[in-house]
Parts: sequence; structure tokens; C-alpha cells
Amino acid sequence: MPTRHKTPNSQRWRALFFVSIAQLMVVLDGAVMNIALPSAQQALHFTDGSRQWVVTAYGLAFGGLLLVGGRVGDMLGRKRVFLFALAGFAIASAIGGLAANVEMLLVARALQGAFAALLAPAALSLISLLFTEPRERAKAFGVFAAVSIAGGAVGLIAGGLLTQYLNWRFAMFILVPIAIIGIVGAISTVHDDGERHRARLDIPGVLLASLGLVGLVYGFSAAESHGWSAATTIGSFVAGVLLLAAFVVVQSRVKAPLLPLGVLSERNRAAAYLSVGLAIVSMFGMFLLLSYYFQQVKGWSPVMAGLAFMPMAVLQALGATQVGARLAHRIAPRPIMVGGYLVSAAGLVLLALLDADSSFLEIAVAEAVVGIGVGAAFMPAMSISTHGVAPADVGVASAMISSSQQVGGSIGVALLNTVATGSTASYLVTHGGTAAPVHVQNQALMHGYAAAYWLATIFVVAAALVSAIMVNAGAPESPPATASEDVAPVGVPAPAH
Repeated sequence: MPTRHKTPNSQRWRALFFVSIAQLMVVLDGAVMNIALPSAQQALHFTDGSRQWVVTAYGLAFGGLLLVGGRVGDMLGRKRVFLFALAGFAIASAIGGLAANVEMLLVARALQGAFAALLAPAALSLISLLFTEPRERAKAFGVFAAVSIAGGAVGLIAGGLLTQYLNWRFAMFILVPIAIIGIVGAISTVHDDGERHRARLDIPGVLLASLGLVGLVYGFSAAESHGWSAATTIGSFVAGVLLLAAFVVVQSRVKAPLLPLGVLSERNRAAAYLSVGLAIVSMFGMFLLLSYYFQQVKGWSPVMAGLAFMPMAVLQALGATQVGARLAHRIAPRPIMVGGYLVSAAGLVLLALLDADSSFLEIAVAEAVVGIGVGAAFMPAMSISTHGVAPADVGVASAMISSSQQVGGSIGVALLNTVATGSTASYLVTHGGTAAPVHVQNQALMHGYAAAYWLATIFVVAAALVSAIMVNAGAPESPPATASEDVAPVGVPAPAH
């Protein structure tokens, strides 16, 4: 076995800073663009139909190429792919900021999604390889989870400030200096000591996985715009499921699969992917509905609406770094994940009980409860999503947790928005219709939001249930005096003999 480079401790933490900056950039992009989109539409004079594609182009490229991006990192080197993806993301963002028409903006968004599909798995892989000692690993994933979770809320604030006081184009331009900082810092601090995946790229697997994920992501986007019973929606879902089923069959038979099925069959990693996907359904849908609540019902400006997310963002960061990370090197992952998800469910119940006249304090408390719970739960989930996987496959394992978030987010936005709008419309039918007074229309909106939040609560409780049943990783232990390579990784149960 070749000698691995031992990165100095202080340098590893600097590397984590720059890797986390890259993750922040990916998460920020979606959030700031959602706030800037109305201004971009007005400036470039495109239709509502094209507006949907500005969001969908990114999601399709990102979701469809994630597994491929993870495997490319395993093959070519995670640091090399990380730096290439950062540079590509910066160029794509600059193109979007300079867009003269909607076609140019769509190309930029698709390129951003493609480079993000390379960047996200590479970032998580590098952290997995840099931090192997239990205590440091817990802290590192706590920071990374906090950045991943809170980035959306911070992006809403940044998007509001940039759009309101500068120009929508700065929502794209702001990503360029962030990428440059990440590149310059990562060149000297980040090292890739993991084994490479030496086999050829599984082309049939690439096509089946990419097209299958595109089918699912597009299906949820179509459901939001065309309805769940539309032929486009059903056709996309059917095609996506069939292609992914074929992908699993192919992976079980080829010599060098794109996604070794062992990555999925280990129960702790499978629980991480599934529970995070279920929880993200709630989180992404909740972000969207809260944004509408702040601006439509409360009448707040984009900047005020963005600032109103701060209690959640701050508590998410604290939940990951001060609760999840501190507990993760003392106790097993299961109670942290189950407890965190259940706390988040309690916060969603508080959101469901809000009304049009609720005070900011009531809103902040509900946000804080959701934030600290999901921050604590996601930290160990992200850690066990790659722990114990063969070093040559760490990139594709990292891509799986990103895929869970991408697909879960697509489901959440489409499903919870559909439930909210449908419940609002039903309420108005029995309370005076669209001609009803403003206070009645606000009550109708709150009725719709509450229905969506109750459904979101069910998804988070399901995430807790999955964690309770499937996660059996033990508490981290101090390494023995004479450790050998036969010892199972900390936090992952040793195989049965």
C-alpha cells in the first residue's frame, strides 16, 4: 500500500474552511436566484414558462449528473475535480450575470448545475478523507452540515440585499469572488490522499443513472407547474423509475459499476440517504412557504423576509456544531438523529399553528426549534453517509447523499406547494372566493400553509423512524494501542463473522 500524505492538523482545518466555502457557494446559488428571479424576468422580458426553466435547468443538470460527478472524482482525483468544478462554476456564474437574453441565462444555469454535480461530491469526499479521527470528524462534519443547511437561509438574505440595493445580476456575480477564494485557498491546503478508482467509467450506468434522475427531478418540476395528473408528469415519473430500476440491474452485473451496490446495502449509509431525503422534503418546502408567508401575508420586503430566516439559520449552525458534533464523539448516531428529527417535527407543528397575526417572536421560536433539530440530525447523517466505504468509492458515496438532498428538495417544493395552494383554493371556495376580503384571503393562505406543514411534519417523523430502525452504528471508541487495518472504521459496526 502506498504511503499516504499526512496533512498537518492546522492545515486540515484551513482546508475545511475552503471546502465549506465551495459548499456554501453551491447552496447560495439556488437561494439567491429564487429571490432575484422576478427582477431577472422583468429585465430580460421572458415569460412565466421560461421562468420555470431558469430553476429547472439547474436542477436537472445537478440532479442528473451527481453520481457521475462523484465517480469522476474517484477516478481523476477529488482535489483536481474540486478545483476544476470551482473554476467552471465561477465562469458559468459570470455568464449568467452577463446574460443578454433568457437563452444565455438558461445555458449558464445548466452549466452551473453540471459543475455543482462535480463540486458537491468532491467536497464531501475530501472532508471524509481529511478527517478520520472520531472527535475531529464530528467537528468537521458539524461545520459542513451547518454550512449546507444554513446556506439556503443566508442566500435568501443575500439575494434580497443584492436585488433590492444593487441589481439582479449581482446574485450571479457574487459567486465569482467566492469561487476564486475557494480555488486560491484549496490549492495549498487541500490534499487528496484517497485511493483512485482505476476501472473504466461505466457508460451504461452513467446514461441510465443520469437519465433516471433527470426523469424524477423533471417529474416533480412538471408536477408543480402542470399538475400531478398531467401526462408529462406521469410520463417523467414512469420513465425515471424504469431507468433507475434498469440501472440497479446493470450495476449488479457489470465488473466495474458506477455505483457499487454495497454502498447502498450497508444499513447505516442507506439510513443516512433515506432519512436526509425525507427531511429535505420538509425543509425545502418549508423555506418556500415561509418566504411567501413573510412577503404575502406579513407584507415584508425581500430584505426583511430574508432577515426573518436568521433564527433558523443561526440555530441550524448551532445544532450542527454545538449539539450534533459534541454528541457525535460521545454517543451513537441513532439517538442524535432520532432526537434531532423529532425536535424538528415539533418546530413544524409550531409553524402549522401560526396565523396571520402571529408575532415575530412566535415565528422565531418555531424557526429555532426546527433549525436546532435538523442541524443536530444532519451532522451524524452526513458523517455516516461515507464512513466505512472503500476509499476508491468515497466520491460516489458522497454523491448519494447529495442526490438524496436534490431529489428530496424537488419533491418538497412540488408536493408542499401543491398541497398549500390546493388547500388555500378549497378554503376560498367556501369562504367567498377570490372576491373575499383581504383578511379572509390571508386566512385561506394560512390554512394552506398549515396543511403543508402538517404534511412536512409527517416526513420528518418518517425520517426519525427510519433512523430508529436502520441505524445501528456504535458510539465512537478511542483507537486501540495497536490498531490494525482490519479494525472496522469508528462509528460503523464490524461485519458479522
